[in-house]
Amino acid sequence: MDNVVEQKKMKNTMKKRTRQSIFITIGPVYTWMTLFLTVPLLLIVVISFMQRGLYGGIVYEPTIKNYVALIDPMYMKVFGTSLIIAIGTTILCLLIAYPFSYFLVKVSNKYRNILMLLIIIPFWTNSLVRVYAWIVLLRSEGVINTILLNVKFIDEPIKMLYSYGAIFLGMIYTLLPFMILPLYSSIEKLDVALLEAADDLGASTWQTFRHVTLPLTIPGIIAGSLLVFIPSLGYFFIPDLMGGGKHMIIGNLIKNQFLTARNWPFGSALALILILITLGFVMIYLKLVGGDKDDMGVM
Repeated sequence: MDNVVEQKKMKNTMKKRTRQSIFITIGPVYTWMTLFLTVPLLLIVVISFMQRGLYGGIVYEPTIKNYVALIDPMYMKVFGTSLIIAIGTTILCLLIAYPFSYFLVKVSNKYRNILMLLIIIPFWTNSLVRVYAWIVLLRSEGVINTILLNVKFIDEPIKMLYSYGAIFLGMIYTLLPFMILPLYSSIEKLDVALLEAADDLGASTWQTFRHVTLPLTIPGIIAGSLLVFIPSLGYFFIPDLMGGGKHMIIGNLIKNQFLTARNWPFGSALALILILITLGFVMIYLKLVGGDKDDMGVM
């Protein structure tokens, strides 16, 4: 009987130690997430239902007019433009990244490490600085136009900045690594035996790609698309700098509401809608890949 009591005490002691270990391990993380994620998010939700003061500021009187205002065709156009840019950026990144990732898997380890380093190096520099570098290259008096004029290839500078093309270029350049890394991880995991079996059965290169390679790399495609699509919806500095502020997207609109119009309630409503859109795409991703996070582990 005494042994049974002692065993129960030991089990209770072990459970307490386990709980303490778990709390010590994840307690700081939960505290951090609560203070700097949950509380600010709840604050945004509350403010989005408040009213703007006469001279800016917040009047704490509940209203839903901030959400009703989103039905305005002007704001719907901004959402439409944002989706077009985000979808276009995602598709272009995928078209560039997939063959590059496939090639990256096939090359020798020596060159693979060099190429992987070239992909990662841009992360060592602030993205804003890199966008300014593109402005130096693309502006009318920039490096590219100067070279083309000096070699008499053109008679007058080509207008490359402050256009949708420049915005797409900036988005693709900034977000391309986020597409390459999940695709590389997914393609690298392909079972070579399946490719060899398809070849033995007489499948052409295109048939092997269509029926074997592509279906098996869909989780990487979805993960990379998600990692590109979501930031491209919210980035505001690229359209501001490379688009000249001429093309409004939802990220710019949110920034302007907070910093220029000083309409924090409406800005919060816009931000909350953007968060809900993001969560929607995350849920779609989890449903399509079954919650498998291995393909996103590289990020």
